[in-house]
Order: sequence, then structure tokens, then C-alpha cells
Amino acid sequence: MELGRRLFYDTRLSLNGTQSCASCHQQALAFTDAKVHAVGSTGASHRRNAQGLGNVGYFTSFTWANPSIGDLELQVLTPLFGTEPVELGFGGRQEELLARLRQDADTAARFAEAFPGEAEPVSLATLTRALASFERALISGNSPYDRYVYGGQVDALSTSAKRGLDLFMSERLECHHCHSGFNFVDATVTEQTAAPIKPFHNTGLYNEDGKGSYPATDPGVVELTGNPEDMGRFRASSLRNVAVTAPYMHDGSIATLSEVLDHYAAGGKARMGLPEGGQASPLQSGFVRGFTLTAQERQDVLAFLESLTDPEFLSDPRFSNPFASP
Repeated sequence: MELGRRLFYDTRLSLNGTQSCASCHQQALAFTDAKVHAVGSTGASHRRNAQGLGNVGYFTSFTWANPSIGDLELQVLTPLFGTEPVELGFGGRQEELLARLRQDADTAARFAEAFPGEAEPVSLATLTRALASFERALISGNSPYDRYVYGGQVDALSTSAKRGLDLFMSERLECHHCHSGFNFVDATVTEQTAAPIKPFHNTGLYNEDGKGSYPATDPGVVELTGNPEDMGRFRASSLRNVAVTAPYMHDGSIATLSEVLDHYAAGGKARMGLPEGGQASPLQSGFVRGFTLTAQERQDVLAFLESLTDPEFLSDPRFSNPFASP
């Protein structure tokens, strides 16, 4: 885990030495970056918003819209070697990256200590395993919500947040269907999970042609599967620490949690401004139906969402930058 932590913050993992994994995944922001779209090491703006990494070891999928990436070791390859978009920039230059790490005596010794049985301690396999081990250690579980539900502290949640929890779990709002379980996301696996699933959802964020079309620049899972039903489908995000991970949605197009509520209350942002009962996208989830909240209920739901913030996770020295000045 400690080797992975150092690598996570090591700018040598970008070809030009300007970025590390932590550049887009900052601890104080629950390992997001507060940008609408992530920006790679070459300065190119990506089309998607950086996702948080809290409890990422329990996820069944690791990108917004790629069902084929099923474990963290495989996911790590995308930022390291991906070219569309460029993230860390080592596409086609794997050996150059490994040589860079081997040439540093301290780094090479740390790999040898972490992987004593390997003939070549510094390899692509050990690099990805080290990074994945650190990411699996990023456990967030000490929010006010956790202390209330799992710790038995009846006063850990405010009265308003308790009402918001009831609303969140209600069939009226339907939030809990996609943001379910301890991790507040349905793409979650544990020892008790009977059959891990990799769900993706169309939330009615766009409906450009009245038939459910999303922008051609980022249409969702359909881009990989070719299945028309996958238009606009993206992975739900975990809501843990959601109050510090703005902006929201796969493209960062919603700035605040209050606006996220507006999106779902309207039955999908694409329906905003349409006459009451305006046509929903035929492809959007049946759970995105719309609802009405009083001013107090809105405040209550927001109070509940804020109760999912785990300050300890956001400042835990075990997850911090080991190269930072004291």
C-alpha cells in the first residue's frame, strides 16, 4: 500500500513529469479535482468529469461508460497509456516508464521490498498492483451517516438530515435504486453480493432529438457496444462525500447539489422548460420520473447528502502526499 501511495503522487508517472494520479484525484476533494472536465498532462481537456475514489475497491466498474474494465489493475492502464484522451502520456512507451522507475535506486529498492518474489520487481504487473493496492485502501466510512447507521449514535445526524434520509429512501424520490447500499452506488460488490452487476443508466440529462439522443461527443455506453438502448447510459457515482465532489454528472454539467435535485425533480434535465407532462426521453431510466419538493424537503435532502461527508477520509495522513513539505 505504501509503495502504491508514493506512486500515486509521483509525477514521474507522466511522460513530461507534470502530473501524477493525484493531479486529478485530490484527497481534500474525495479524490476528485473540482473541474468540469479533467485536464491531462499535455494540457488537453477531457470530455468527462474526474470520479472520486472513496471505497473504489468495492466498485464493479471503474469508468463512466466502459463495462469491460472490471478491476483496478486493468483500470490503471488507461490513465498511464491511453491516448484518447491523453492523461499521463505514456501511450506506446511502457518500457520508458519502467526504465525511469528502475533507474531510481530508492524506487527500485521499494519495489524489491514490496515484491520480494519477483525476478524483476519493477514491471508493469507490479506497478499496477501497487497502485491498485493503495486505491483499495481508500476507505471512507466515518461520516455522520455512518456513525448514525452503523455506530448507533442517534445524535450523529441532525433532525433535518434524518428526514432527508427518509426522503432519499422513499419510492417518491427513487434515489436509492441507483445509489444503493453502504456505498451509495449500485455498481458495488462485497462478499455478500450474490451476482455482481455493472449497471449503467440514462438519467434524461439530454434528449437532443426527442428520441433520447445524447451529444455525439459523448453518447455513453452505446459508443462501445453499438446497442441503441445504451444511448446516454453512464455509471452512477457513489454519493459518499458528494458534497465536496462538485461539479456533477459524467460531463460536469451540473454545478451544485441543489441543481442536481432540480434535474431529478424535473424528471431529467432535458425536460426542464417543457410544459408540465412534457415528453421524457424514451431511453431514460424508469426511476427518473420527477417529483415535487417543498422548500423544507429540499433542505432536508441536501442536509442528508452533506451528512455523507467523511472529514477523516479527506485528511487522513495515510492517504496524503508523501512528498509534501511538512
